[in-house]
Formats: sequence, structure tokens, C-alpha cells
Amino acid sequence: MKNLILGMALLSSAALTAAPTQKLIVKLKAGVSPKSVSLFQQKSVKDVRDLKVSFGSFYSIKAEGLNQKSIDALAQDPAIEYVEASQVYTVSPLSNKETVQDAKFGDQWGFKNTGKNSGGWWSRGKAGEDINAEGVWKLTRGRKEVKIAVIDTGVDYTHKDLAANMWVNELEKNGVEGVDDDGNGYVDDIHGYDFANKDGDPADGHGHGTHCAGNIGALHNRSGIRGVMNNVKLVGIKFLSDSGRGETEDAIQSIDYAIKVGVNLMSNSWGGGEFSQALKDSIQAASDAGIIFVAAAGNSRADNDKKATYPANYEVDNVITVGSHDATGKKSGFSNYGKKTVHIFAPGSNIMSTVPGDRYQSMSGTSMACPIAAGAIGLLIAENPNLTPLEIRERVIATALDNGELGQYTPIGRMDAARLLKNEVN
Repeated sequence: MKNLILGMALLSSAALTAAPTQKLIVKLKAGVSPKSVSLFQQKSVKDVRDLKVSFGSFYSIKAEGLNQKSIDALAQDPAIEYVEASQVYTVSPLSNKETVQDAKFGDQWGFKNTGKNSGGWWSRGKAGEDINAEGVWKLTRGRKEVKIAVIDTGVDYTHKDLAANMWVNELEKNGVEGVDDDGNGYVDDIHGYDFANKDGDPADGHGHGTHCAGNIGALHNRSGIRGVMNNVKLVGIKFLSDSGRGETEDAIQSIDYAIKVGVNLMSNSWGGGEFSQALKDSIQAASDAGIIFVAAAGNSRADNDKKATYPANYEVDNVITVGSHDATGKKSGFSNYGKKTVHIFAPGSNIMSTVPGDRYQSMSGTSMACPIAAGAIGLLIAENPNLTPLEIRERVIATALDNGELGQYTPIGRMDAARLLKNEVN
């Protein structure tokens, strides 16, 4: 029986919510031509799009004109491996405070928690409940050879705290505008690609993706904030539009693009919907390429062990799922958790980072914890490039700090980047 997934329920996760669309994702069996799929040839089937990914033969089709009998027939076609409903993802940060121009490192309690810098009198923290950034920076601040994909709403690659750490596709930068100079199938992809609008400009008109990028790789200088990594190459990959919406086909194409440009790690502060075999296939392809997939655990206060949320719950070796803790070292009230399925916690409440226009903003969510953990893992990759995804995930878990607050929600506790680099196991 083929996998047919339709009529999916609404589910929120990782600062995002998801709902079904009127599109289907179709995966053909290996070696099968789309011309052999009888339903593809019918006039009622609109917009048959070859997704052109490297890990299989995937197509997107519009389902508005298809009745249930036609869909069932498609699922039973011997040329088809599986059919599933596409989904729409929408971004919704839990807090989105007024932007400022003069943020500073002292505002980043997640990196250096003094107990007094977590957002005001009523949200005082506990000194030392942070990722031990200054401790790990004595060991490394990263390497430019490490490439991290921020798969999100895009990145403001002109931001003064990010520009020097953005990946540059030199062939496209120095090539002819409107021409695919490097022959990778994408035109003018200088800093990444925009799968929401199908063009080479992954500029962020929303803010969420730029905030995530700053947590990973904002420059260590005398102005603005700092990312976990001072030396890194950030690849901006946009599949969520400026209104915060994106679809399954764009998500899997984003992952495939990241594989093709050779990233070491993907940061994914998004999620929602039910199980998608297509999305899992794309994540598995990344794992096969040795690429880490860091995922936000979700913001619905739920136990992911009991009720799965995706992509956080995909059982693939490269998936590292991150929950959020606050400045007191306790689980953030909104954060999902799971002794088996949420591997680590990181700072995610009232996190100051970059937003478009050379500005800064405080946001909350596992969306913030995810890139902070991703940055720490990026430092590990910089110093240990030959570790496999599974070895990295096991090390992330084993070196977590048991602070006495989080052990009921995750295997051990929270991220301590210095312990991770030194391999200080419990």
C-alpha cells in the first residue's frame, strides 16, 4: 500500500503553525519517467512542477480539480512511490519587542548571564545560566570554512553585523546578471536563494530569519551583538515569504540547495503539520551527505515524546532538536520538551539579535534556542570536521550540563559550548 497522506490536522511548532494546501507532493519510483504517469497527462491536472531535487524524482501538482477517486488512482499508479498533501507554514514569534539601534553584547544573557541582563526587574535571571560563550571563545571562534544554512524567511545580508560572515558565490557575484554563471540551476544566487519567490535574492522582509542568523554568526566587534561564531559563512535560504508563509515543496528544495552548496549544518527554526515522507527524505539526504539538521522543538508546551511535531521528531541521525530555557535556567513556559526526542536545551527567552535594517530586536521561542545551539555545534564542527552527524548528536547530549532544572524535560540538560568542545561528558 502506498503512502497517501491527506486531510492533515492543524498543528503548531517551533514558532510556526501549519495547515494543508491544495497541492500534492508526488514521488516517482526510481527510473520512472513522468510521461508514464497516466494522471499527469490529464487536462484536469494543473501545474505539474518538477522539483528537481537530487534525492529522488519529486513533483508538485495542484489538487483543486481532482476528486477523491482521481487522487486514489494516482496513489495506486505503479509508477508512484507515494503521494502526500503539501502544507503551509507560517511564522509567529512569541514576543517581538520594539527594535533598537544600539544593542550590545551586554544585552545577550544567553551568552553571558549576569543575573541582571535578561530583560528587566521582573525577569531577572540566574548568573551563569548561559551557553558559556566566553569559555568556548578561549578555545575557538569558528572557521570561515564552516558553512551554515539559515533556512527561514531569508537573511539581511547587508546588515553591518552579518555582511562579512555571509557566504558569497563568487562565480555569480562576478558573472552576468540574469545568467546561471556557475551552472547549478539557480540564477544570481550570490548569498543563497529565495524559494518563496523563485529568485536569487534571499533578502528578509520579515525579520525572523535575520534574527536566527545573528544568533549564529553576528560579528564579534565593538558594536551591536555577537553570534556564537565570529568566523563562519552563512547561507541565506528563504522558503518562508515576507508574510511568513511557505510550502512543503519549497522546504525540500531549500534543503536540497543547501546540500548542493556544501553546507555543514542547517538551522531550522520552523515546523508544523503531520509526518511528511518527502520532508523526511530530504533530511535523510542531508544526513547521508554528513550535514547536521538542527531543529526547534516547538512552542506549544507539549511533550514531543507523546505527540510528535515535525521536523523536530524525524528519526534521522542528523536531527538535533532544541528546546528553550529562560534566564533562570528553567524550561521556558512555551517550550516543547521530551526526554527521548528533545536532545538539548538552549537560551530562548528574550533573546536579542539582528533584524533587517541594521537594527536589533528581542524575540522568544525555540526558534531562538535553535540557532544558538546550531552556532555551538558549528564551533564543534570547526575543530572536529570528521565527526559524523550521529557522533555529533551523541556528543551534544553527553556533554549537556545538568543544572538541576531541565533533566525532567530532556536526556540531561542545557547546552554548555565549552563542555561540548572539550568533550566533558557527565
